[in-house]
Amino acid sequence: MPTLVYTLCFITSSICAGLLLRSFFATRARLLLWSALAFVALAVNNFFVLMDVIIMPEVNFLPYRHLAALTAVCVPIYGFIWEVE
Repeated sequence: MPTLVYTLCFITSSICAGLLLRSFFATRARLLLWSALAFVALAVNNFFVLMDVIIMPEVNFLPYRHLAALTAVCVPIYGFIWEVE
């Protein structure tokens, strides 16, 4: 059951990133870019969760997971500050 949940989280965040990137390329609204990059980082984080917990539990991916999660939080904050007009 955890495998299914982690896989669905990875797929969902990847689809969200793809849809946001598609919208960004159509409209060039920079806030969509920052949101898409955050979802890309969340997808990377979910990928590392899959690798860490399911595929290769003997390898410690925790620092990479934390880095991806930190990136997913910092990128939209930077974008919100940068895009203030």
